[in-house]
Amino acid sequence: MLKLALLTLGIVALSVLFLCIKMILKPGSRFGATHIGESKAMRERGIHCAKSMAMGEKRS
Repeated sequence: MLKLALLTLGIVALSVLFLCIKMILKPGSRFGATHIGESKAMRERGIHCAKSMAMGEKRS
C-alpha cells in the first residue's frame, strides 16, 4: 500500500514538473490565458465567455 502511495505521489510530482518546466527554466514566463474572454484569437472570432453572453442575452 505504501509503495502504491509513493508511486502515485511520484507520478503527480513529475506531471507537475513537466507542466511547469517552461516556467522554471525561463524567468518571467507564465501560462497563457486559459479563459475564453482573455484570448485575443477568440475575441477576434467573436467568441465570448458563456457567462458574459448569457448576461448579455438576459439584459436584452
